[in-house]
Amino acid sequence: MTRLPNRRLLALALTAALFQASALPAMAQSADPFAVGPAPVAPSVQSPEAFTVSDIRVDGLQRISAGTIFTYLPVERGDTLDSVGAANAIRALYKTGFFEDVRLDRQGNVLVVTVTERPAINKIEITGNKDIETEDLMNGLKENGMAEGDTFDRLVLDRMTQELNRQYNNRGKYNAQIEPSVKRLDRNRVDVTIAIKEGKAASIRHINLVGNEKFEEKAILDNWESSEHNWLSWYRRDDQYSREKLSGDLEKLNNYYLDRGYIDFNVDSTKVSMSPDRQDMFISAGLTEGEQYTVSSVQVTGDTVLPKETVENMVLLKEGSIFSRRILEITSDSITAALGNVGYAFAQVNTIPDVNRADKTVGINLQVVPGPRVNVRNIVYKGNTRTSDEVMRREMRQFEGSWYSQAALDRSKIRLQGLGYFETVDFENEPVAGTDDQVDVVVNVKETASGSFVFGLGYSQLSGLTTQIQVSQDNFLGSGNRVSVQAQRSRYQQRYDFSFLNPYFLDNGLSLGYNLWWRELDYSDFNTAQYNSNSGAAQMVLGLPITETDTVSGLFGIDTNQILASGSTPEPIRDYIAALNTRTFHAWRMEAGWSRNSVDNALTPSRGTHQRIWLETTLPGSTVEYFKLNYSFSKYWPISRHLVLNTRAELGYGDSYGDAVTRNICFSAPVGGIPGSDEGGGNPIDPPETPQPSDPCIPGTSPDFIESVTADGLPFFENFYAGGVRSVRGFVDNTLGPRERPCATCATQPIGGALKTVGSLEFYFPSLFDSPAARPSAFVDFGNVYKDVDSFDAGELRASAGISLMWRSPMGPISISYALPLRTEDEDKTERLQFTFGGNF
Repeated sequence: MTRLPNRRLLALALTAALFQASALPAMAQSADPFAVGPAPVAPSVQSPEAFTVSDIRVDGLQRISAGTIFTYLPVERGDTLDSVGAANAIRALYKTGFFEDVRLDRQGNVLVVTVTERPAINKIEITGNKDIETEDLMNGLKENGMAEGDTFDRLVLDRMTQELNRQYNNRGKYNAQIEPSVKRLDRNRVDVTIAIKEGKAASIRHINLVGNEKFEEKAILDNWESSEHNWLSWYRRDDQYSREKLSGDLEKLNNYYLDRGYIDFNVDSTKVSMSPDRQDMFISAGLTEGEQYTVSSVQVTGDTVLPKETVENMVLLKEGSIFSRRILEITSDSITAALGNVGYAFAQVNTIPDVNRADKTVGINLQVVPGPRVNVRNIVYKGNTRTSDEVMRREMRQFEGSWYSQAALDRSKIRLQGLGYFETVDFENEPVAGTDDQVDVVVNVKETASGSFVFGLGYSQLSGLTTQIQVSQDNFLGSGNRVSVQAQRSRYQQRYDFSFLNPYFLDNGLSLGYNLWWRELDYSDFNTAQYNSNSGAAQMVLGLPITETDTVSGLFGIDTNQILASGSTPEPIRDYIAALNTRTFHAWRMEAGWSRNSVDNALTPSRGTHQRIWLETTLPGSTVEYFKLNYSFSKYWPISRHLVLNTRAELGYGDSYGDAVTRNICFSAPVGGIPGSDEGGGNPIDPPETPQPSDPCIPGTSPDFIESVTADGLPFFENFYAGGVRSVRGFVDNTLGPRERPCATCATQPIGGALKTVGSLEFYFPSLFDSPAARPSAFVDFGNVYKDVDSFDAGELRASAGISLMWRSPMGPISISYALPLRTEDEDKTERLQFTFGGNF
């Protein structure tokens, strides 16, 4: 779809349309501002006889001062005024645009100037527009002298109406109607209304190429933006006719043949016809293909700066190959970029072809013109009203006083965009006056909101209604530091968090941060084994970049976790707690990780890789000694201009490294049966009031029941889970993997496992909305959770396929997916439609 013009382009177009109006003689202005079109007005002079002006009087002024009149009037006291001078005076006053009528009269030798002021614009209203934003239209009007409070000029309004009609015609909307109206108010004011009926864009019903013999029409039209009406046109809108779009497609047609060696190719004619109702368009183009040319020779001349062999190795076209302008441009760009990286900012490669039409060959001479080697004198930052220059400067890979490097600037742009503080980042080179070997690099940014105050609601099928208060600032006081305070309450958790991160604690990029949090979780509403947990932690985090894309990180902290179990808690969890004879787990925790991020855009990546591996372990002296190893991988593959493939995988494994703990529990069976049997009864996680350190439990007693329980492997509260919007879509959150029954007649509950395997293939399509933050996709997800490594069975992997939409809306992030489970088991809980609102993707 053709992109709408930005505000500046629209204003320029309207200015050009109005230029001629400003150059018309004053007498051509309309005497009636409410007339349908301009009507000529003749100068009004009561006495044609010349006289010497002894004084000047001005009548009819309301808003405009007499001083303004005298400024523009080319007559002063003592001048002799004749008919020619009177006409010139009237023209001069008309040219100001302030008056709809001007009269000159004579009373004795006093010149009387009688004026009727044009009305002032009280309000401007635009209705019915969708293709062109109201803000852009208003700014276009304002920049051309039509804004609220300005003097109304009907001719300006008429010219803008014509220009808007032209703009809509260029978008294929030939039924668009622009109807301006002016309403007179008291005190010489008017209200201006521009009513727009855009109508529908004409659809392309047929495209016909005449003269193509070497290539099929379908192959040629495959990369056109314009397309015949098809079943996907409602989504892609490629059948909407646009003059600009067709012009671009004809250029693509020319490139298609030149890239395949047809140097003599020509578009002989282009015909666009329209149905009587102006709704259907028919496009026809006549072609002359010519013959295919091969490359007879390739040579590199000029001052290559770099070793000539190095430059010649960059040449992709070889002798005997089919000529291709695209490959030739890639070669030129490669040479120019290589020279730009060593300081030759204005290097050029001139392509000089030698065409032999008799032999159908072309010789190519690549003439390298490096220009002067350029040094960067200053780097100037503009547009950063909140962010300090230092925050931007530390992301720059181009340095002042060093040779100009295009690669360094490109990398600097990626790093600045990655901060998330700027909506746009652009670089400009400004030559230094008086020298040709220095430039100033100007970094122009447009800042975006980098902080938020959230007091609102969110919803997901897992957590239900979520209330949240969060104050966060990713660019605290413009320093680049990140501060966040959050309180959140949902169906299954209460959460309180504070975090701080200084990404440049040291000049070498070492980051330092702190996390404090407290969480109260009710896992019975979390689609997992039923128990409650109250946990808190204090942590310190470190990060150190080792390359442009690689970072190592670490964490050290202490935490506590109190488990509250009940009779509805699965037996393996109760046994684990009973074996350790404690419900409160303390840990000294350490994490170490490595990550690599080379994606091209943090919001909507289309190429690059993001992978991370990290080890989490508790240190000796913790209640439970264990480790967890995690690895995640995501790679984006640009399949075409409109299609991106994302391959994703996530692996997790955990285990204990301390000795297993075994403990015997003995107690008397209550009335109703033996605990743990089908007859119901007590709870083995309830230890005796006075725990005994050795077996038997209590000497001299005869317990009705003795149970030996063991705590080994990864603690149950650290188990991995899978299923849900962020894992394997189409399955209820956290429900995949091992399940246990708390009693013989109870339903099974997911308890997670020590091994997690999840993967996905996802195709991202062009956005349905005019926003880079919205991405529709089609996906295939697979994965499962296993008790341990020995339990892994590829045949147990679950799989699903579906469609998804991720959208960072103004109200918060929204993720919606519809999935069809492909591989399921009887106890699996499926959920085809899943969504979250107000959480992270």
